[in-house]
Amino acid sequence: MSARQHAPATLRNREAIAEVLARELPASGTLLEIAAGSGEHAVHFAGLFGRLAWLPTDPSPEALASIADYRADYPGTNLLAPVPLDAAAPDRWPVADAAAILCINMIHISPWAATQGLFRGAARLLGKGGGGPLICYGPFLEDGVQTAASNLDFDASLRARNTQWGLRRAEDVDSLAATHGLVRSARYAMPANNLTLVFRPV
Repeated sequence: MSARQHAPATLRNREAIAEVLARELPASGTLLEIAAGSGEHAVHFAGLFGRLAWLPTDPSPEALASIADYRADYPGTNLLAPVPLDAAAPDRWPVADAAAILCINMIHISPWAATQGLFRGAARLLGKGGGGPLICYGPFLEDGVQTAASNLDFDASLRARNTQWGLRRAEDVDSLAATHGLVRSARYAMPANNLTLVFRPV
């Protein structure tokens, strides 16, 4: 039986995300994808950015199996074998450095400790000023910006499923980034009331 999982949102958002990645990613190096999920994004983006070594990670054995299954049919050589990685444990990440880090739809579907670990790990891997980007995609709350009703409903459903989940304030993420020497360098409005926030070392 196939281990492949399917995330319907992947097909809907991948082109919009790819446009941002084309602006923000370095030309070469290792791209570390955090919480790669089904692996559908990894396969698509690795094909678009062939000079990057694309390293997908996830804490879930089922997700890792799905990524590996998709990778088996990948025609290129730059999509690396997936590795287990728990964002909440940045000191045990199985990589020493990265040219860029991508995190799609994790921050709101995980405890805050995972986001804290994401930024601690990014600060360690991306280096100081001039280092690569940490690119975060998903729904966020923003001070002074009216939240779409669909996002409020989504937030309520997430918190009903797990009290540690929910949409995060972009300003709280900015503050967390600052404590680790990262600053938000870009904000992109995305389809379906999502955002892409880009952080870079200072």
